[in-house]
This record gives sequence, structure tokens and C-alpha cells, in this order.
Amino acid sequence: MDIIISNTSSTPIYEQITSQVKAQVMDGTLKPGDSIPSMRALAKSLHISVITVQRAYEDLQKDGFIETAVGKGSFISADGSDFWQEEQQRMAEDHLAKAADIGRKCGISLAKMKELLELFYEEDPDL
Repeated sequence: MDIIISNTSSTPIYEQITSQVKAQVMDGTLKPGDSIPSMRALAKSLHISVITVQRAYEDLQKDGFIETAVGKGSFISADGSDFWQEEQQRMAEDHLAKAADIGRKCGISLAKMKELLELFYEEDPDL
């Protein structure tokens, strides 16, 4: 598990850890059942407080990305990618709600909005 933290970032360190673990679960770097370092080991390797890592692990466990077994350690949960996908869908819903509000206020038809969404959805982001 590779975690890189920035002390100059405005994002708290525990959030940097949680977001990087979630990203590694989503891209397949971390797979269900993989063990992750103990809180003490990660804190030592990152030169940060154990309490900071504890907060990150608590958030990851609450969000369903890791499971902790007393005496065995912490592991990537089988359900982690489902929670991440649900979170991403929630973000997309927020953006779509804003777009719908703009469309209604500006008199853009629903058919036109659907057409625009289809264009953006099918567009190759690498072009």
C-alpha cells in the first residue's frame, strides 16, 4: 500500500490517507482480502501520529472499505468498491440536479438535455 502525504496540503492528513486507500481499492491496486499495515506501522512509515492513522482507519471502516479483526489486523473489505461506486453516483446525481436546474431556468428542453448528456457520456475523455 503506497500512501504519500503532503504536510503543505489544506486537506487533513487522515483524509489524504482515506482518499488514497479508496482510490487504490477502485483501481485494483488493493484487492478484497489484502492486509494493510497496522496503525502503528503506517504511522511510523509516514512519520505521523498513530491517532491520525486511527482516524483514517475508523473512517475507512465506517465507509466499508476495510475490516478489522482483533489479533489479525486490518484487511480490504469485499464491499469497498460498492461503497465507492455509490459515493461516485451520489456526486453524479448532485451534478445532474444542478444541470437540470440550469436547463429549467434557461428553457432548455428535456430532450436537448438528454441529447447533451448522451454526447458527454459517449465522448472519449482522452481525445
